[in-house]
Amino acid sequence: MDRTTFIGLLVGLGGLLAGFLFEGGHLGMLWTATAAMIVFGGTFGAVIISFSSEDLKEVPYFLKRVFRERSVEFTSTVDMLVDIADKARREGLLSLESHLETIDNELLKRGLQLVIDGTDPELTRNMLEMEIEAFEKKEKVGVEIFNCAGGFGPTMGIIGTVMGLIHVLSSMEDPSAIGGAIAVAFIATLYGVSSANVLWIPFANKIKVKTAREVVLMEMVLEGVLSVQAGENPRVIREKLLTFLPPAEKKALQAAQQAAVEV
Repeated sequence: MDRTTFIGLLVGLGGLLAGFLFEGGHLGMLWTATAAMIVFGGTFGAVIISFSSEDLKEVPYFLKRVFRERSVEFTSTVDMLVDIADKARREGLLSLESHLETIDNELLKRGLQLVIDGTDPELTRNMLEMEIEAFEKKEKVGVEIFNCAGGFGPTMGIIGTVMGLIHVLSSMEDPSAIGGAIAVAFIATLYGVSSANVLWIPFANKIKVKTAREVVLMEMVLEGVLSVQAGENPRVIREKLLTFLPPAEKKALQAAQQAAVEV
């Protein structure tokens, strides 16, 4: 579970509702089925038109990406690559084959298999880069889908409001009901703007941030595999791979190493 997603939704939606209630409103005023049908039906319809069926089949996956946390272990991956490099230098590259089953990182496993098979280093780099690029392209579709929904949502809200106002202006016989009818009409704008800025656009940003972090890990794995294939010193490999760590994790690791030295 991604706690920041749930906390953000709680704070965002809770803030909007609390502010409305403090102004003297009540929750029943915010629910209008017709406005929801216009805004969400129109938004989803526009998104469906904008993307292929193959892209839309991945929407459940992208929603899981938003709400589920996938561990990105930089430090443990560095340690694993250094251990692999040490084993390769002492026992040879072929000795790594028995180590493959213990590796959970699929990119690392594929890279080491290429190394064990004696693949040319340049070809190894190209194949792993293609894997990374394919991953980025897949995740980019999710970003585009949610950004697209975020773009259409406010427009559908305005359309819903205009449709509501048309209904109001065509029924002017009862002046006392006009105020309430106009308020209901503007509910559509509220749905469109709030859904775009609390749901769809933040969802797109969440996928973008998670993808960027995972791509850095994949690039680190790529450099580690090529270093192992080149037979570089494990200490040099460690220092090289540490440059990929986010500042906070790098600082924490350096502090831990310093503490270990002092002990």
